[in-house]
Amino acid sequence: MSITPFGVPTLFEWRDLWAAWDLVTLEMIPPIMLHQKPIDLRHKCLFYIGHIPTFLDMLMSKALGESNTEPKNFTVIFERGIDPHVDEPDHCHSHSEVPEADEDWPTLEDILGFCDRVRERLVRLYDDLESGKRIINRRVARMLVMTFEHEGFHVETLLYMLIQRVGSGMLSPPGFTSPIWSSLAKQWSQQTPSLSSTTTILGPTTTILGHYDSEADDLLPEFMHDVEGHNFGWDNESPPRALWIDKFRIDWRPISNADFFKFWMGEGCGMVDMPKSWIGEDDVVQVRTLFGPVSMEIAKDWPVLTSYDDLKLYARHKGGRIPTEPELRLFFDTHEVGHGAGANVGFRNWHPIPATTGGDANDGHGSNGGVWEWTSTAFAGHNGLVPTNHFTGYSTDFFDGKHQVVLGASYVTIPRLASRRTLRNFYQHNYPYPWVGARVAYDL
Repeated sequence: MSITPFGVPTLFEWRDLWAAWDLVTLEMIPPIMLHQKPIDLRHKCLFYIGHIPTFLDMLMSKALGESNTEPKNFTVIFERGIDPHVDEPDHCHSHSEVPEADEDWPTLEDILGFCDRVRERLVRLYDDLESGKRIINRRVARMLVMTFEHEGFHVETLLYMLIQRVGSGMLSPPGFTSPIWSSLAKQWSQQTPSLSSTTTILGPTTTILGHYDSEADDLLPEFMHDVEGHNFGWDNESPPRALWIDKFRIDWRPISNADFFKFWMGEGCGMVDMPKSWIGEDDVVQVRTLFGPVSMEIAKDWPVLTSYDDLKLYARHKGGRIPTEPELRLFFDTHEVGHGAGANVGFRNWHPIPATTGGDANDGHGSNGGVWEWTSTAFAGHNGLVPTNHFTGYSTDFFDGKHQVVLGASYVTIPRLASRRTLRNFYQHNYPYPWVGARVAYDL
């Protein structure tokens, strides 16, 4: 097996991920919510419980040349989710046709039984690889990487959906004590490095985006068994591209809840929506968490989570703009610490924290508080990109001018994804639900 953190996941890593998935799906979603949609632009909760094992089973069958696990009609219902255009919901990429009536869906018990069989099938594959009964190759290895990371992404998808129903359906994380927010806020105020300047200057320079990992190589004789030590990624991460960056100035820290609240109440009033990460009740605005809403005073220094469009207006109000993908990548490479150095990712917390980049004591190194960050770069193809055949349309379906490249990681992004610098996420520019913030850049 691989000796790189971006190679074939171990069976131990799979079981750890399954524990997280089962906690979210089986202990945070009460039965009454299974047929509900916390977000209208996504499927009901039950779909995702069936989608994850179906996706794994289908890609295993494709890579191994074997039949799908029974019931085979699950591929019709659960193969692929939806990402319709926010401003035109009837426009959507190719996706599964799900039942309209609740009673026509498979039962939770049937889905969980199927999930158990698929997991057992995966364990048998690992046993065969360990015993030498089956020899690992790049095609099988890529399938294992892709299905593992796909499940990791969907843990986060479900959580940013479910947080919209805190206090009205979703259950808080079981086994985790609700934070003592006042004590945490006091710690943050004492431990967050102060800033002598709110911005830093980077460039001019050349930065490299991406790495060598073309799926086209997987079936070539000279590469097909080159698995150990190989860094796998998604199709849009390859090949590497050298990009020139002019000198620019950029904020040390992302736009905070307090920053955006002031804008929303003042110059931005009527121009920007209240972030979906906030909740307003009785003329009081609070910030959503998986343990329930907290006061703006508690969360004032957390990065604000809202759409690219609204954060772009904030940046313009500050006399700046949202950084490009190469600019943000350069900032992260220069100052952002990863999971191994203590960043707020990989479930270290179940909530954001104040950003710590920019402190004099650490030469500017720190964490952005545990959020993805928007870039002004549209998600599109590039020279040398080979679309994946394992998950047809994964990237290419979204080269539509409506999606922005997103970098970084949130507080629940699994460490593997949070640590890979070549990883590129993407969301629609006007989609307000995912855990994505932004910082302001300025031309020089």
